[in-house]
Amino acid sequence: MNMLSLEQELKGNAYPGRGIVIGRSADGKKAVTAYFIMGRSVNSRNRVFIEEGQGIRTQAFDPSKLEDPSLIIYAPVRVLGNHTIVTNGDQTDTIYEGMDKGLTFEQSLRSREFEPDGPNYTPRISGVMNVEGGKYDYAMSILKSNNGNPDACNRYTFSYENPVAGEGHFIHTYMHDGNPLPSFEGEPKLVAVPDDIDAFTENVWNSLNEENKVSLFVRFIDIADGTYETRIVNKNK
Repeated sequence: MNMLSLEQELKGNAYPGRGIVIGRSADGKKAVTAYFIMGRSVNSRNRVFIEEGQGIRTQAFDPSKLEDPSLIIYAPVRVLGNHTIVTNGDQTDTIYEGMDKGLTFEQSLRSREFEPDGPNYTPRISGVMNVEGGKYDYAMSILKSNNGNPDACNRYTFSYENPVAGEGHFIHTYMHDGNPLPSFEGEPKLVAVPDDIDAFTENVWNSLNEENKVSLFVRFIDIADGTYETRIVNKNK
């Protein structure tokens, strides 16, 4: 698989929707993730990321403009021991609760499907990073309708053991803008991951479509000791 430029992937797509990047920093020392949200409607754009415990939550920027919170207010990031869970919906809680009971990442998602927002049927994209004892691996998942047919759910899980320094994978909800929005296709894209959290954050944020971008979360976790740094950027201030 050819390595792609995350910057170019984002700049070339006005509406990738929501996206997750997971990988390993170029110096090999950090487990890296980024999660961004975008919006076309007033309701979707009326959001910010706020820290909640070791994770984050979406929150209405202007509560008076909040219409339907069901698919836009959730915890995209939660931490369970050595596991950092990142998703584009309330399946974060499903994974957290399942893994807390001894289920695997994939098993935990068996009870969920794509979002009930026809005709888009937005895919549920999820990731989990496992950092323990100086070792690191991660997995990513997409649950999507069968080419727009909501009667069938297609489930894909991708696992990455001993990730290579400087490499990451990028998965997002939509191939591009449209009506209905076309779901992501194929396996997560191979992208380069640097070792500077601020440069990475700035590059991703500046590459997202100015009109549609809403919020960005970035975390670098030290593989040796589990400590981490976080960056949050919100368009609404």
